[in-house]
Amino acid sequence: MTNILGGILGEVLKGVLNGNVPPQQQSQLPDVFGQILKNTDLGSIGGLLKQLQEGGLSKQIGTWLGDGQNAPVSPGQLKDALGNEQLKQIAQQMGIPVNEVLDKLSKFFPEAVNQASPDGELEAKHQSQGRGGRSGA
Repeated sequence: MTNILGGILGEVLKGVLNGNVPPQQQSQLPDVFGQILKNTDLGSIGGLLKQLQEGGLSKQIGTWLGDGQNAPVSPGQLKDALGNEQLKQIAQQMGIPVNEVLDKLSKFFPEAVNQASPDGELEAKHQSQGRGGRSGA
């Protein structure tokens, strides 16, 4: 995956995989997750949010999109909401085991959504769907 991403996105992905993203690079998180998700059935941050919402995480998502502190989400909640197939696809794109994907998503995805929704709504570039063929989020 890091071969696909160059420059700052590659650096941010390395930070995500190592468990640390410096504050000055956090604004790049949506682009990193967008690159990871575009080759999955979820297709985008919007696609992942839709799946999480359908999986019962609407309350947490609302805090990520809104102002204020982001509500935490546990790896277990993510696993229940996403299911094995989606997690395997994300793990394949990231090149790490599923249990690490859950850890990284729980740690970094809320901030990625926060960065991708500066006005409380997901930016258009993060709403489009990928190979799943759906549109909108």
